[in-house]
Parts: sequence; structure tokens; C-alpha cells
Amino acid sequence: MIYLFWILLFLVIYSYAVYPVLLYVFGYLFGRNRKKLPSPDTEQLPEITLLVTAFNERDFVDDKIRNSEKLKYPADKLTLLWVTDGSDDGTPEKVAAYPQVKLMHEDARRGKIHAMNRAAQAVDSDIIVFCDANTFLTEDTLINIARHFQDPKIGCVAGEKQIIDSNSAAGAGEGAYWKYESTIKKLDYRFNTTLGAAGELFAVRKNLYEPVESDTVLDDFIISLRIAAQGYAVAYEPGAIAREFPSYSVSEEMKRKVRIAAGGFQSLKRLSFLLNPLKYPRLAFQFISHKVFRWLICPLALLVLIPVHVAVVWFNPDNLLYVILAIAHLLVYITALSGWVLEQQKFPSVFYLPYYFVTTNFAQIRGLARYLKKSQTVNWERAKRAR
Repeated sequence: MIYLFWILLFLVIYSYAVYPVLLYVFGYLFGRNRKKLPSPDTEQLPEITLLVTAFNERDFVDDKIRNSEKLKYPADKLTLLWVTDGSDDGTPEKVAAYPQVKLMHEDARRGKIHAMNRAAQAVDSDIIVFCDANTFLTEDTLINIARHFQDPKIGCVAGEKQIIDSNSAAGAGEGAYWKYESTIKKLDYRFNTTLGAAGELFAVRKNLYEPVESDTVLDDFIISLRIAAQGYAVAYEPGAIAREFPSYSVSEEMKRKVRIAAGGFQSLKRLSFLLNPLKYPRLAFQFISHKVFRWLICPLALLVLIPVHVAVVWFNPDNLLYVILAIAHLLVYITALSGWVLEQQKFPSVFYLPYYFVTTNFAQIRGLARYLKKSQTVNWERAKRAR
């Protein structure tokens, strides 16, 4: 039982702490030569299509289009394309009121990936930038993305996601999570390649885009990793920023997390070929350490660790180390419970981060159950946003 306790504890620590340290060390010793490329001259900039897939996003249309028009990119090299398939709240009509925006719409709702596949086939530009309707880009985002494509070895560029409001439990937790993830992405890219892209903002070469299975949940992850498997790097660009409002509450965020978790297990199955270290030595190390551990091993280890730790203390009551660790273990869950109780209050994030951590891992367990039952649909379950 003691051996099992230490193994489980190590698995959790490895996932969140050891792996980033290894990435830093390996990046320093064996990292790729990631020189910062200068922004290309205007005439050398590639043609870009900013592709926004939107389902019932009427409230965001005006702000999103105004935000897109403020982007620093030559107008003759930028196409704004919206796909509003299935929307019935007036989103297509609002978009159609802007003549500078191309609109594609079908009444049937077949999921985001169907809309992406359909729109991508109609794009004529060299680069496709995928973006959500409820995210807002900083002015230099497209310029910062474009400079990476001067390198023919770059097939995809992942932007940085930032949370606008972090005063609530959901905002504080989600904001801290994405800051942590951004650090991991920087280390990933320095070592080899960014491991996946956030769907809020990522860019691909049009000639590398392959239609994704119609039931795919995490389209951004599948698309970017399949490009990486072809030998191209997925660059990480912290200067390409997509900002969005957090979920209204952690319970609302849970809806999104469970769906993402179910999609994560679907992705692990479809990308299982990346587990081969002989064919993909660096990518397999990243894939296993970051995604397999984070999505599957760590949540299960945390769940099993609770009864195992209780048993260890029960049979070793005089061992001060296990007692101290048990108190710390208990405090994590007490603090998480406090975060749940104080969720809508303005309290220090010390209450919110454990709450977000615990609920995120719980969402992975629920997502695994949903995946095994095959009850996850391709259509999004909308979470209420704190706007």
C-alpha cells in the first residue's frame, strides 16, 4: 500500500511539475533553434482568411467584426469569412449586414467541424486562421502569426488564450490555468513543437489542412497534431492573443470541461499512433507526458489516492510524514470546498485555484464515462459566459 501511495503521488507530481522541468532542461540541452523571425514586408505577407465559426452568437457579431477590422493587416490580403450553420437566433442576418464579410450558412446544424471542413474547402488564401466569435484579438495578432510561415517547416501556429475577467472562481481558475498552459506551450515549442492548439485562435497552411472526421470534438487538437505528425512544427506565438470572457461559474465551466474531456479521450484513440517513440521520439514523449498523463493517468491517480492515503495513515498512525501529507491532502479538498461555497464572492484566488483544479480533474472522470458510453455529441453544450 505504501508503494502504491508513492507511485500515485509521483504520477500526479510528474504531470504538473516534473514534466515542465524536464521540458525546460531538454529544451536547453536539445532544443530546436527557434530564432524569432522578423515581421515580413507588406508585399511578402501571405494572404489570410480569418475564419469564424459561429452558432447562435448574435450578441457577439458587432463587437467581433469591429475587432477584426482593427487588426493590423493589409486589407487586400485579409478575408473575413463567417460560417453560421444551424444558427437560428439572427446571427446570419446580422453578419450579412456587413458587406465586407463573406457569409456561409446552412440551416441544418451538423456541428462545428462540419462547418470548418466546408468553409476550409472554399478558402483561396495560403493561410487559414480559425477563431471563435466570442474571442477578441489584439491588433498585431495576424502580423505575429504571419511571420512564422516564412519558415517552410512551420505548418501551424498556436495563439495564446487569455481570460478577460478573473474576479470569479471560474475566471481566477481558468485564468491561472491558461497562464500555466502558456508556459508549457513555450517550453514545448522550444523543445520540439507545441502540443496542440486552442480552438479560440490557431492558423494552418491551407495545403496542409485535411478534413476531419465529422464526429470530432477537439478539432483544434486533432488538426494541429496531425500536421505535427507530418513532420511540420506547430509554432507557439504569445504575441497572437485571443481574449475571451470566462464561464459564469465553475459549474457552467464544468459543462465545457466534461465535453472537452470526452473529446480528449476520442483524440487519444485517434492519435494513438503518436505513442510510438521509435517513429516519433520527441512527439511521443510530449504526447504521453502532457496529454495521456493529464487527461487519463492523473485524474485516476488523484481518485485512487484518496482511499490509499487513508489506508496508509490508518496502518501507520505513528509515521509523522504520512500524517503531515494527509493534513496537506485534506486541506486541498477543504480549500476546494471553500471555493465552491464562496464561488460568487470576491475572495482571494487561494480558494478558487484548488476548486478549479479539483473540478477539472473530476470533469476528466465524467468525460471518460461519457466517452465510454458514447454519449458525447459533436454539438457544443453552451456554457453561460460572465460578460
